[in-house]
Amino acid sequence: MSTTEDKIKELEAEYARTQKNKATETHLGLIKAKLAKLRRELETQGGKGGGGGGEGFDVKKVGDTRVGLVGFPSVGKSTLLTTLTGTKSEAAAYEFTTLTAIPGTMKYRGARIQVLDLPGIIEGAATGKGRGRQVISAARTCDLIMIVLDAGKPVTHKFLIERELHNFGIRLNEEPPRVTIRKKDNGGVEFQWLCPQTQGMNTEVATRIMKEYRIMCASVTVREDISMDQFIDACDGKRTYIPCLYVMNKIDSITIEELDIIDELPNYVPISSRDNWNIDDLMENIWQQCNMMRVYTKPKGQVPDYDEPVVLHASNPTVEQFCNRIHKAIMPLFKYAWVWGSSVRHQPQKVGKDHVLADEDVIQVIKGV
Repeated sequence: MSTTEDKIKELEAEYARTQKNKATETHLGLIKAKLAKLRRELETQGGKGGGGGGEGFDVKKVGDTRVGLVGFPSVGKSTLLTTLTGTKSEAAAYEFTTLTAIPGTMKYRGARIQVLDLPGIIEGAATGKGRGRQVISAARTCDLIMIVLDAGKPVTHKFLIERELHNFGIRLNEEPPRVTIRKKDNGGVEFQWLCPQTQGMNTEVATRIMKEYRIMCASVTVREDISMDQFIDACDGKRTYIPCLYVMNKIDSITIEELDIIDELPNYVPISSRDNWNIDDLMENIWQQCNMMRVYTKPKGQVPDYDEPVVLHASNPTVEQFCNRIHKAIMPLFKYAWVWGSSVRHQPQKVGKDHVLADEDVIQVIKGV
């Protein structure tokens, strides 16, 4: 009796030997859908039937955001954790020094950022090799993933890590596809295509992919030009979209010309964690990628508390989101707020719950009686 892993291998082999052309597009799309579904089954099975499963790393989430260090063994993750947070994570010149998730906390611009040093990932991690599922499950809880690469061999490692994370349902530096699927009790499948499709998607292909997920009756609205992979993700509905920084470590071992090339790539930060090179730039990139901003509170009759800002992640956060970040009980009593800062014309200005805040605004919330 073939296991889920055996079925995945068979489908991967079939996909690899199938010629890629217009005539086989639909067939390849269906193989991808079956693979995605089986990988989801494998993930939910945990440790059953595949080595290296079991429980994930139980690390309590603290601070304002969580960053995960992912990479192959011996790329310098442990040294980087120590450099960023001061937390000692055992480092050595041999592989698999770190065997569990080690947390540390760094403070930047008033925000407390938890950094997780995860065990080195290896090829086949998504199927459980090298405690791979535990590593990737922990990465899934992060607000930002930092893929740490050895500057001497970055391309191969980057591709392999991205593939393992992708196979486990993590999408790096991507937005969820603008596709809405509303299931119905009857009536078949109805499509609304709100823009031209140039990547092979059409009603027939979409219907067959949905059939793989046993979606027989639904109303589907597609608001952008999408690929089959994106439509499969929309049908699955359990993908995790996480921003990613590629941290090119050990730049002391490459030439200036190679460093100039790396510096031009998007989402890449060259560093040397051992020599403490370019760490300030890395911290600034973490701040920007996590989309963080600070809002200071001002209790009535007191000066603003500049030591402990309220850190928000949402784009264009409102006063209501700020209040809910502090405590859910504030909004039922909310009357209005006074705001000082760049988001208002007058200092202070009386605003309502829908006012959009800016970085380093000061706010005083007035409650009703």
